[in-house]
Amino acid sequence: MKFRILITGKNRQIAYSDLSRLIEKELTCTVTECPALKTQLLDAVYDQRPNVVLIFVKDEDRKDIKIYDVIKEYEKFRNITVIVVADEMNRKMFARNSRLRKILFLPSDIPLPKLCDRLSEVKTEIETEDAKTQFVEFDNSEAVEEENSRKHILVVDDDAQQLLQIKEHLRDFYDVTLINSGTKVMQALEKFRIDLIFLDYLMPEMNGPDTLKMIRGDGRFADIPVVFLTGVNEKKTVIDTIKEFKPQGYILKPTTKIDIIRKTIEIFG
Repeated sequence: MKFRILITGKNRQIAYSDLSRLIEKELTCTVTECPALKTQLLDAVYDQRPNVVLIFVKDEDRKDIKIYDVIKEYEKFRNITVIVVADEMNRKMFARNSRLRKILFLPSDIPLPKLCDRLSEVKTEIETEDAKTQFVEFDNSEAVEEENSRKHILVVDDDAQQLLQIKEHLRDFYDVTLINSGTKVMQALEKFRIDLIFLDYLMPEMNGPDTLKMIRGDGRFADIPVVFLTGVNEKKTVIDTIKEFKPQGYILKPTTKIDIIRKTIEIFG
């Protein structure tokens, strides 16, 4: 698989005008740029499957930095290196407010050839499967340990905005993993101890009912509570599915925080 780098951050277009083209040439890889916006970043990460996310930070506040938490969901499924290019003040701000697991910081005045050299080193480490022990300058292990003590909810929906909204509703009380396709559900269930699944009813590739059949067909996961997320015009079909597969109910879209929290509390008791 070709090595992939995703470039983002408020300062990505200011830092080096020819950065993407040069990196592609020097490292023989694929480079994609993405604005530092939640939905675009979430879609880009899952669509491009980058090995490295390169973030150019300048004058971000706490709210800006929280945008990059969407990368944390991807970290759960694939080893990924996050590199933040920032001055000392912005580096401290990023480290203090980010919930990413591991971050490599580079100075904002790093020369372009030097940056390419560091990226090349990371590429070599990842390709030789040594990336887990190299280039780590910040390990946010306390935040990870804190989350692992909470109930874990899996949200499955092909709508990135819907995923992010539900995560915002639940993140203060539960560990939340987001995936955008029913085809990825078994991978998530194999990797994590999931306590509840919010499942979109209509999705491409594998819809909600087929995904639920797959879950119920595996004895290891058959007892996990599943709640459908569905549009009003699908209500009758969903009710028929409930009779057949007996999920723990459904929530009508557009979902609200009250609906999501109420159903979660109802299930967890």
